[in-house]
Amino acid sequence: MKIHTLQLGELRANCFIAETAPNQCIAVDVGGNARLLSEFLTMKKLKLSKILLTHGHYDHMNGVSEIVEKTGAEVFIHENDAPMLNSSGLSLADLISCMPFNPVSEYTVVHDGDIISDGDYNFRVMHTAGHSMGSVCYICDDVIFSGDTLFCCSIGRTDFNGSNPEMMLKSLEKLYNLDGNYKVLTGHGDNTELEYEKQSNPYFRSFRK
Repeated sequence: MKIHTLQLGELRANCFIAETAPNQCIAVDVGGNARLLSEFLTMKKLKLSKILLTHGHYDHMNGVSEIVEKTGAEVFIHENDAPMLNSSGLSLADLISCMPFNPVSEYTVVHDGDIISDGDYNFRVMHTAGHSMGSVCYICDDVIFSGDTLFCCSIGRTDFNGSNPEMMLKSLEKLYNLDGNYKVLTGHGDNTELEYEKQSNPYFRSFRK
């Protein structure tokens, strides 16, 4: 699977564009700059069919409504974070952003274990509450789109309203217990690998034998 990366929005959250079939793709998180994403899709001659949101914070969803208007892509988000898509308060836009909030009115809710199929690929939903109560990772083949659950040698913040440190530990343990190595494509910063994180990430220390 060919995957492209754009950094979008005020906080330069990673937007991943995964080619799932000839001239077809999905995007994971669209935090802003819909025009930039639209131009990229046109340049690569790709049709965007789906947008998979790892969670509902504004820096991962504030470009969604505009790109949906242009492409007709279907939006997916965990049911616990769905209310954030229409709330500048719940999405943390009021707290952090100086940009206008762009609500998303149409979406499909997902749950742990759901499979989202697109083109030749299947994306499995792993519910990883902690950073937000509806945070998820999407797993496809040997790739984990981890959002703000897992970063390179770090994790997402758990001090926001709606975060939960205890749930984050349980979610990290789920990731730690996955068999095999995976490429981890993170919501911010550098990408990493799961085996490296198991050995090096201080937040995994308590799970090591």
